[in-house]
Amino acid sequence: MTTSAVTSLAAPAGATFAAGTPTLAELTTLRVGGPVAGYVEASGESELVDAVRAADDAGTPVLVLGGGSNLLAADAGFDGVVVRDARRGIDGQADSSCAGASLTVPAGQPWDEVVATAVDEGWMGVEALSGIPGSTGATPVQNVGAYGQEVAETLSSVRVYDRLERRTRTLAVGELGLGYRTSVLKRSLTDADDGGGRTWGPTPRYVVLEVTFQMRLATLSAPVRYPELARRLGVDVGARVPATEVREAVLALRGSKGMVLDVADHDTWSAGSFFTNPVMTVAQADAALPPEAPRYPVTDHTRIRQIGAAAPVVDGVVKTSAAWLISHAGFDKGYTLGAPASLSTKHSLALTNRGGATAADLLALARSVRDGVRDTYGVELVPEPVLVGVTLG
Repeated sequence: MTTSAVTSLAAPAGATFAAGTPTLAELTTLRVGGPVAGYVEASGESELVDAVRAADDAGTPVLVLGGGSNLLAADAGFDGVVVRDARRGIDGQADSSCAGASLTVPAGQPWDEVVATAVDEGWMGVEALSGIPGSTGATPVQNVGAYGQEVAETLSSVRVYDRLERRTRTLAVGELGLGYRTSVLKRSLTDADDGGGRTWGPTPRYVVLEVTFQMRLATLSAPVRYPELARRLGVDVGARVPATEVREAVLALRGSKGMVLDVADHDTWSAGSFFTNPVMTVAQADAALPPEAPRYPVTDHTRIRQIGAAAPVVDGVVKTSAAWLISHAGFDKGYTLGAPASLSTKHSLALTNRGGATAADLLALARSVRDGVRDTYGVELVPEPVLVGVTLG
C-alpha cells in the first residue's frame, strides 16, 4: 500500500469532511469519534515524515495514529489530518557471544506481535507485556508496563522525527525521561520545557519512527515480580518459569479483565485502563487514604542495570490502586449513567462502549467517576488516554 492523502491537508475552517475518509470511530478501540478532514496511510518512513511536515507547514493540526488504543476523540471529528503508520516488520539479531538480542521495530508494528516473536525466539524481558493493544511506537511514549515489567527495562533507543527541529533524531533511553506512564515524548504535549518552548498536540513534538530494544537470550522468563501473576503461575514471587508460560498466564489474566481486544466483547471496546494509578508521598497517602487502601512501592525501572534484575525502590513515595479507589467510592463494575457507556463488567478501571456510545457519553462517565473519587478520598484521578478535541473539564 502506498501513501494516499484522501483529502487536502489544509482542512477547511468549517470542518467540511470529505466522503470516503475513515472516522475516528473506525480507527480507535473505543470506537467513538467523528470524521477527519484528511487521512494519510503511510507505508514508509519518508511518507510518514513528509505527511507530518506538510501538515505542520500548512498550519494544519496533525494526529499520528498507530493502533488507536489510547485515544478518546471528539464526536465532532478532527479538523486536521490523521496520519496512520501502517509499517510492519521486526528486525532482530541474536548474538550468542554476549547472550543478547537487539531488535529494531517500526513504530506502526502491533506491539503484541513483538512480544510473541521475542518469546518464540527466546529473547527475555517483555513476556509480561503480552496482550497490550496498540503499536510499538506507543510503548516508549507511555513507558508501557504491566505485571511488574516496564518497557524501560529493555528500551535501547528511539528514533524520532522532531517537529520543532524538523529533522530525524535518535534519542538514547537516558534522554527519554521515562517514569510511571510518562516520558519526554508524552510530556511535550503539555509541558513547554519538554516541548522546546511550546506545547504540542494532539501529536507530541517527537513522532516515533522506530524503537530499538536490547534483550537477553533465555527461554526462562525474567523473575516474576507481580503477586497476581505469581499466583496464576503457582510459583513464588521472584521465580523464573518458561517465558511461554508467562505469556499464556498474562493473556489469560488480561482476558479475564477484558483487556485483550475481542470485537465480540464490548468490555474490550475501551482504551484499557482509563486512569493512571495515583503516585503520592507517604504523608499524602496517610492523610488521604484509609488504612486498608493499597500502598505499593514505587520502583524505578530506568535504574535496572541488568535485564531481569529487580527495580530499585523510590524512597518516600507510594502508588495506590485507581481501581480500588473507584470501586470503594461506590462505582461498581458495570456502572453506568444510563447511556451506552459503562465501566467494564470485568474491571472497574476501564470505560467501555456498549455499542453506540458517543465521546460525550464516555466523558460524562469519566467525570462522574473522577469527581466521586475526589469527593470521597481527595485524590484526583488523571486520565491515561490522549483526549482529541475534548477535555474532562
